[in-house]
Amino acid sequence: MGSGIRAIVDINMKANEFSSSIVLVVSPDHFIDAKSILGLSMTLYQNQEYRLYVHGPDEVEAKAALLEVFAKHNLQVVLHKE
Repeated sequence: MGSGIRAIVDINMKANEFSSSIVLVVSPDHFIDAKSILGLSMTLYQNQEYRLYVHGPDEVEAKAALLEVFAKHNLQVVLHKE
C-alpha cells in the first residue's frame, strides 16, 4: 500500500475509534470529516498544512491519537485550540 493511501487509512481508522467530531480544515471553505475515507482520499496531500478540530466527550484522547498519526506520516497539522 502506498504511503499516501496508508496515511488516509490510518487517519480514518484512528478517527473512527472516537465518538468526538473530528474535522480537518483544508481552506476557509473546505472542511473534511476525518471519519470519511472518501473525503480524506480526495484532499490529503503531503505538502499541505491542516487544522484539526476535535469536539466531544473523548476529545483529549482523540487529539493526542490523531496528532500521533499525522506525525507518523509526516503530515503538517495544527491543533485548533479554543
